[in-house]
Amino acid sequence: MKKQKIVVALGGNAILSTDASAKAQQEALISTSKSLIKLVKEGHDVIVTHGNGPQVGNLLLQQAAIDSEKNPAMPLDTCVAMTEGSIGFWLQNALDNELKEQGLDKEVATVITQVVVDPKDKAFTNPTKPIGPFLTKEEADKQAEESGAKFKEDAGRGWRKVVPSPKPVAIKEIKTIQTLLEAGQIVIAAGGGGIPVIQEENGFLKGVEAVIDKDFASQTLAELVDADLFIVLTGVDHVFINFNKPNQEKLEKVSVAELENYIKEEQFAAGSMLPKVEAAMAFVNNKPDSKAAITSLENLGELIDSESGTIIVNS
Repeated sequence: MKKQKIVVALGGNAILSTDASAKAQQEALISTSKSLIKLVKEGHDVIVTHGNGPQVGNLLLQQAAIDSEKNPAMPLDTCVAMTEGSIGFWLQNALDNELKEQGLDKEVATVITQVVVDPKDKAFTNPTKPIGPFLTKEEADKQAEESGAKFKEDAGRGWRKVVPSPKPVAIKEIKTIQTLLEAGQIVIAAGGGGIPVIQEENGFLKGVEAVIDKDFASQTLAELVDADLFIVLTGVDHVFINFNKPNQEKLEKVSVAELENYIKEEQFAAGSMLPKVEAAMAFVNNKPDSKAAITSLENLGELIDSESGTIIVNS
């Protein structure tokens, strides 16, 4: 395969499964780095993005536990930045060590990324993204009265605070990311969907309490760096229709038009596979000569060698 510019979107659940300790997450990323380095060995330019859902949820619990007048809890945008930094460090360190192990002369850089969103995005009037701990109805009502936050019942497990999940509009550090790529570095960026910011009337940027979907932020980044291939990693080698049914069928090479029909049939779970499919479709729609792929981390080598996985094309 010829040299390509590749954006790889890594899920937060691939970093944290059951053990939330730093050690366990670092060990998971050591394994992850071995798969990612395969792309580098093939000569490709690589940008890695990652999720942070489990990590930022745990950090919010910690912040709530220590919240006091003298030691107030950090706001959500800051918690996103904190997890973007910690996961970026772990992944950068793991990649650095794997590059040394493989005898590859490459540098790795993590860019704490501000992602611009539209303050008029409808998501701000209809917050849907659950974050933080599960509460009783009484606890949720009390916090709503005290803070003005909104709470919704979550799958019968309790009430959780919900925040907006606006679509990304721009990436503030895109020139920095492009400069690092042109210098031959592996770049880690837009972690956790990036830190959501809005542009005020004076042109200044301001953080807002929101969460940007990691897959859509990664798609935006892939378009802005003019990537040849956008890879979304998930827990399965292929996207399936009729998932977990007797007539289950894996999708190998599939067009945007076919996926649109499958979405109408509600083949993909909202909040799970659906945003991955939608992000891949958006990338290919906006860059018709490019490709997107959805597969597992373990299948990454096969994807590059033989296009084993779900490949999304424009037509």
